[in-house]
Amino acid sequence: MLALIDLQRIFADPSSGWATPDFRRVVDPVRELIKLFSPDVVFTRFIAPEKPAGAWTGYYEAFPFALQPADAEDYQLVDEFKGAPTLDKTTFGAWGPELAARVDDRLVLAGVATDCCVISTALAAVDAGVQVQVVEEACAGSTAENHAKAIDVMRLYAPMLEIVSVEQLR
Repeated sequence: MLALIDLQRIFADPSSGWATPDFRRVVDPVRELIKLFSPDVVFTRFIAPEKPAGAWTGYYEAFPFALQPADAEDYQLVDEFKGAPTLDKTTFGAWGPELAARVDDRLVLAGVATDCCVISTALAAVDAGVQVQVVEEACAGSTAENHAKAIDVMRLYAPMLEIVSVEQLR
């Protein structure tokens, strides 16, 4: 199973408060992964809750531009993947019962941001006993440095979590 994390306009748009600077770099590797894994592919979307609660209240006070409905243009997939069905979540990590129901014993991850939603999804899946592979060149972080740091942290979870390339998955 391939899960493509948050390939949305809000992360691709350079003027967004959540812009991922290297977002465009991941599009071609993601296309390759889709060819390799189709139809066993799911796109996830991070969306704002209707009413933030708990620690999320302060989070959305810091990022009020993100309090938009799920059907807002910012929360749609980028044009390259527009129209694909999505698994929506209001948490950083996409791991949960819906994704777990689609995964057998291996989950391959790509998307953005490496240092937030990708790592959150990867570690939760590992905790659930799933073998996880994160495709390094198909992920981008909030900065290049944060991407590298997140990749380094995830390497610490070997052998349950493996950092791989598209070529290794062919």
